[in-house]
Amino acid sequence: MSYFEESVLVVEDEPHIRMLLVEYLQEQGYRVLAAADAREAFAILASKPHLDLLLTDFRLPGGVSGVQIAEPALKLRPELKVIFISGYPAEIAETGSPVVHQAHVLAKPFALDDLDQHIRQLLS
Repeated sequence: MSYFEESVLVVEDEPHIRMLLVEYLQEQGYRVLAAADAREAFAILASKPHLDLLLTDFRLPGGVSGVQIAEPALKLRPELKVIFISGYPAEIAETGSPVVHQAHVLAKPFALDDLDQHIRQLLS
Protein backbone atom coordinates (compact mmCIF):
# COMPACT_ATOMS: atom_id res chain seq x y z
CA MET A 1 0.00 0.00 0.00
CA SER A 2 1.25 3.44 -0.85
CA TYR A 3 0.33 6.66 0.89
CA PHE A 4 -0.47 9.65 -1.27
CA GLU A 5 -1.76 12.13 1.34
CA GLU A 6 -4.31 13.39 -1.18
CA SER A 7 -7.85 14.00 0.01
CA VAL A 8 -10.99 12.82 -1.76
CA LEU A 9 -14.60 13.82 -1.15
CA VAL A 10 -16.95 11.00 -2.19
CA VAL A 11 -20.58 12.00 -2.81
CA GLU A 12 -22.77 8.93 -3.38
CA ASP A 13 -26.32 8.35 -2.18
CA GLU A 14 -26.26 4.55 -2.42
CA PRO A 15 -24.85 3.40 0.96
CA HIS A 16 -23.23 0.18 -0.32
CA ILE A 17 -21.50 1.94 -3.21
CA ARG A 18 -20.39 4.80 -0.95
CA MET A 19 -18.94 2.35 1.59
CA LEU A 20 -17.16 0.38 -1.13
CA LEU A 21 -15.64 3.53 -2.63
CA VAL A 22 -14.56 4.89 0.76
CA GLU A 23 -12.95 1.60 1.81
CA TYR A 24 -11.20 1.15 -1.54
CA LEU A 25 -9.82 4.70 -1.58
CA GLN A 26 -8.64 4.42 2.03
CA GLU A 27 -6.87 1.16 1.15
CA GLN A 28 -5.14 3.04 -1.68
CA GLY A 29 -3.84 5.56 0.87
CA TYR A 30 -6.19 8.49 0.31
CA ARG A 31 -7.78 10.53 3.07
CA VAL A 32 -11.50 10.20 2.37
CA LEU A 33 -14.50 12.32 3.35
CA ALA A 34 -17.95 11.02 2.42
CA ALA A 35 -21.37 12.53 1.85
CA ALA A 36 -24.69 10.83 1.09
CA ASP A 37 -26.30 13.85 -0.55
CA ALA A 38 -25.79 17.45 -1.62
CA ARG A 39 -26.58 18.84 1.84
CA GLU A 40 -23.79 16.78 3.42
CA ALA A 41 -21.41 17.58 0.55
CA PHE A 42 -22.01 21.32 0.88
CA ALA A 43 -21.50 21.09 4.67
CA ILE A 44 -18.14 19.40 4.12
CA LEU A 45 -17.14 21.93 1.46
CA ALA A 46 -18.18 24.81 3.74
CA SER A 47 -15.90 23.49 6.48
CA LYS A 48 -13.07 24.13 3.99
CA PRO A 49 -11.06 20.94 4.34
CA HIS A 50 -8.12 20.44 2.01
CA LEU A 51 -9.45 18.53 -1.02
CA ASP A 52 -7.65 17.26 -4.11
CA LEU A 53 -10.52 15.38 -5.75
CA LEU A 54 -14.31 15.39 -5.83
CA LEU A 55 -15.75 11.99 -6.76
CA THR A 56 -19.49 12.44 -7.14
CA ASP A 57 -22.47 10.57 -8.44
CA PHE A 58 -24.40 12.57 -11.01
CA ARG A 59 -27.94 11.74 -9.88
CA LEU A 60 -28.45 12.58 -6.21
CA PRO A 61 -31.53 12.83 -4.00
CA GLY A 62 -33.42 16.10 -3.85
CA GLY A 63 -32.99 16.90 -7.53
CA VAL A 64 -29.41 18.14 -7.10
CA SER A 65 -26.85 16.78 -9.52
CA GLY A 66 -23.16 16.16 -9.04
CA VAL A 67 -22.56 18.99 -11.51
CA GLN A 68 -24.43 21.37 -9.18
CA ILE A 69 -22.03 20.34 -6.40
CA ALA A 70 -18.91 20.57 -8.59
CA GLU A 71 -19.62 24.06 -9.96
CA PRO A 72 -19.47 25.95 -6.63
CA ALA A 73 -16.72 23.64 -5.35
CA LEU A 74 -14.54 24.61 -8.31
CA LYS A 75 -15.26 28.31 -7.78
CA LEU A 76 -13.87 27.96 -4.25
CA ARG A 77 -11.08 25.57 -5.28
CA PRO A 78 -10.12 26.00 -8.97
CA GLU A 79 -7.39 23.35 -8.61
CA LEU A 80 -9.91 20.69 -7.48
CA LYS A 81 -10.13 17.67 -9.79
CA VAL A 82 -13.54 16.12 -10.49
CA ILE A 83 -14.72 12.66 -11.46
CA PHE A 84 -18.42 12.07 -12.11
CA ILE A 85 -19.79 8.55 -11.74
CA SER A 86 -23.14 7.74 -13.27
CA GLY A 87 -25.32 5.06 -14.73
CA TYR A 88 -26.44 7.79 -17.15
CA PRO A 89 -23.21 9.40 -18.41
CA ALA A 90 -24.85 11.08 -21.41
CA GLU A 91 -26.93 13.22 -19.02
CA ILE A 92 -23.74 14.77 -17.64
CA ALA A 93 -22.72 16.16 -21.03
CA GLU A 94 -26.29 17.38 -21.63
CA THR A 95 -26.05 19.77 -18.66
CA GLY A 96 -23.94 22.11 -20.78
CA SER A 97 -21.85 22.99 -17.73
CA PRO A 98 -18.24 24.00 -18.42
CA VAL A 99 -17.29 21.77 -15.47
CA VAL A 100 -18.01 18.75 -17.66
CA HIS A 101 -15.17 19.64 -20.01
CA GLN A 102 -12.53 19.48 -17.29
CA ALA A 103 -13.92 16.47 -15.41
CA HIS A 104 -13.61 12.76 -15.99
CA VAL A 105 -16.74 10.65 -16.33
CA LEU A 106 -16.93 6.99 -15.30
CA ALA A 107 -20.02 5.05 -16.34
CA LYS A 108 -21.49 2.69 -13.73
CA PRO A 109 -20.72 -0.09 -13.34
CA PHE A 110 -16.96 0.40 -13.45
CA ALA A 111 -13.97 -1.54 -12.19
CA LEU A 112 -12.20 -0.12 -9.17
CA ASP A 113 -8.93 -0.42 -11.10
CA ASP A 114 -10.40 1.94 -13.73
CA LEU A 115 -11.30 4.41 -10.99
CA ASP A 116 -7.76 4.17 -9.62
CA GLN A 117 -6.31 4.90 -13.07
CA HIS A 118 -8.52 7.98 -13.49
CA ILE A 119 -7.56 9.29 -10.06
CA ARG A 120 -3.84 8.74 -10.60
CA GLN A 121 -4.04 10.44 -14.00
CA LEU A 122 -5.85 13.48 -12.56
CA LEU A 123 -3.66 13.85 -9.49
CA SER A 124 -0.30 13.18 -11.11
